[in-house]
Amino acid sequence: MEVTNRSLKFRSAIKAFIDARRDDKLRGKEGGDNAAAKYEYGVWLADAARRVLQIQAVTHVLKATHPDARGSSLHAPPSALSVRTEIGTHSLGAEFVDDIVGNAAALDVFKFLKLEVDGRRLLDWMQDGDADLLAALHEDETVAVGWVNAFKGLVRSDVQASSHQAAKQLYWLVGDDPADDAHYQLLQPLFSSSLAHAVHARIQDARFSEASVAARKARREKQPHAKGYSDYRNLVARKLGGTKPQNISQLNSERGGVNYLLASLPPKWDRDNRPAVLGVESAMKRFARFEGVAELVDQLAKFLLSNPDRNAETRDKREAIEQALGLQLPIFAASVFAHMEPGWTRDERCMLPLCEQLWLDPERTQLAVREDHRQDDEDFKRAYTWADWPDEVAGRFANWLNEQLRSKGLPALGDAEFKHWGKQAIIEADWPVPIQRRAEVAS
Repeated sequence: MEVTNRSLKFRSAIKAFIDARRDDKLRGKEGGDNAAAKYEYGVWLADAARRVLQIQAVTHVLKATHPDARGSSLHAPPSALSVRTEIGTHSLGAEFVDDIVGNAAALDVFKFLKLEVDGRRLLDWMQDGDADLLAALHEDETVAVGWVNAFKGLVRSDVQASSHQAAKQLYWLVGDDPADDAHYQLLQPLFSSSLAHAVHARIQDARFSEASVAARKARREKQPHAKGYSDYRNLVARKLGGTKPQNISQLNSERGGVNYLLASLPPKWDRDNRPAVLGVESAMKRFARFEGVAELVDQLAKFLLSNPDRNAETRDKREAIEQALGLQLPIFAASVFAHMEPGWTRDERCMLPLCEQLWLDPERTQLAVREDHRQDDEDFKRAYTWADWPDEVAGRFANWLNEQLRSKGLPALGDAEFKHWGKQAIIEADWPVPIQRRAEVAS
């Protein structure tokens, strides 16, 4: 095959990617030439062409429904979907991005295929059968075509789509006889990760972009501003994948497992409904009166006071109540985010401990430092990044729950119970703060 200047441009970009991969993987490690050999140009490309079968480009991810689901995910780009008035994957247009499922160890192959040359991905050039790219991959055209065909297999569909017992399933009557199984069509709703990613990007921009932060600051200071800003109220963050979001999909990992759910009801603009978190020494006092919390505490106390048998059924029922209670914490925090302006903890009426301020007013870290309170604002940002406050909040939740149960007639609970309650707390935090679910024993 003829090698052109454009072929050399492709080859240079590919070699730079492989070399960077080699340097990153071998930095500080021993192994010499043997370890570096697999990063030779042709060797790495041949291995990548083999490993690409371990991953798949999709738009709709099965494991987002249940991490143990085994079946078909779906690749349905907007161009392949019918145009509808409702919002859906078909609405994405230029915002559309592929997600990747499969073996996380093979994700470097996807990064390689996303490598851009002349404004397009290598995968796009491969799908066009670009001759210069073929020449850059290998001097033998048969080998180069074989690799390209393998790489193009990233975008594929199962020959026979399959569902799974852990997936969402709906049997829809399409015939006339509801007693005849053959008259039903199995429907499997799938989670559109591509749509969730576009929504996540828009919400993050509205919350944290420089333009939005500047517009909010101008509003607080009653100053004019060239642009407005958007508020997404009553958001709920659904976590997918737990501590390993990459097991769901690549885009889910990039989102840190966070998938926003919008409130399915008209917005309420009455600011008088905001949580009364000013003027109290702990937000746990307000959390105790938060919707559904008192009922869950009563349910847990009654169950424990009944002295149930110590068996798996008892443990599962108790843990279900405890986990439901722990899940109310991020919902309570979301209600504070929705009704309080970022920086509300700067108010002199705020009496909350620092850990609770960091938990309930994280967007304060995005605000400009006030010249007359520079030390306070810098200390706040430093404390947020230091990242020990989720544990402190979990500990305060454990103390609160211990006290609630004691007030309902349960005997004094010890360190083991304290640690157990703390592990049920779900404390949400944005990067670089990790999500932590533990509590140190109170001194």
